[in-house]
Amino acid sequence: MASYKHFSFFIYAFAFVTVESTAFSSLSTNYYDYSCPNALSTIRSVVEAAVQREQRMGASLLRLHFHDCFVNGCDGSILLDPSPTIDSEKNAFANVQSLRGFEVVDEIKQAVDQACGKPVVSCADILAVAARDSVVALGGPTWKVKLGRRDSTTASREAANANIPAPFFSLSELITNFKKHGLDEKDLVVLSGGHTIGYARCINFKAHIYNDSNIDPNFAQYLKYICPINGGDQNLAPLDSTAATFDVSYYFNLVNKNGLLHSDQELFNGGSTDALVERYSYNSKAFYQDFAKSMNKMGNIKPLTGSKGQIRFNCRKVN
Repeated sequence: MASYKHFSFFIYAFAFVTVESTAFSSLSTNYYDYSCPNALSTIRSVVEAAVQREQRMGASLLRLHFHDCFVNGCDGSILLDPSPTIDSEKNAFANVQSLRGFEVVDEIKQAVDQACGKPVVSCADILAVAARDSVVALGGPTWKVKLGRRDSTTASREAANANIPAPFFSLSELITNFKKHGLDEKDLVVLSGGHTIGYARCINFKAHIYNDSNIDPNFAQYLKYICPINGGDQNLAPLDSTAATFDVSYYFNLVNKNGLLHSDQELFNGGSTDALVERYSYNSKAFYQDFAKSMNKMGNIKPLTGSKGQIRFNCRKVN
């Protein structure tokens, strides 16, 4: 009898620990409902104001979340400034002189901490929600963001250089890169649709417009005025023809060989992703639905939860 009671207690204890671990380790759409019910509305207000001030900021916040998740998972490491112990990801090839929006994240963090009465919401979660709200502010779909991430206490410029997909990647390199992060070909095509908003620097598309053959000649000629063969590396061009609106123009442009980046046009270049690009070019409903699903899938890449990481007081440095 004593043995049975001991066994029953063991099973109960194991079940309790399992449930407790699951409750505190998994992401949830209602994570802040009790600890800070005003968190999400506060983030939305700051994002909407920032996008009103400058429409390009929407693309910048979306890109910050992308680049964060593609390094060591969605852990807010992209936000850490250089320090004696931090080799900042801001200095990685894909980020230096390119990523923007850090001041808006600071603004969101201050507003949210004030609304919550203390630091409750992680910088990683702020990025995930701000990315969604940016898409909505520019006319795109909404989705319920899963929350509960904690913030990294480390960063790695080397990991950022190795893991963020480059604008000169081939289709096979893009597929391999996304697969490494648990994302498939469909996710690749869908998430690349984030390039329907924002701009790219001349240095990132120069080789495409001067060296590649899979680009409309008239489009290439237009871009050469913006991006001369010598100099002009920081000059900007829109990633698609409606860069301030979240729509399907990105895919329509690819079908017509008007992709700005080499890596963009690789998605429609006689390969395995052509059919999906073509479908999205005329079916915004399908793109919006799939974008929401893929964003949540990407947002779940190796998040720090439970007792791992921390809730930073300042998104730019560890506590």
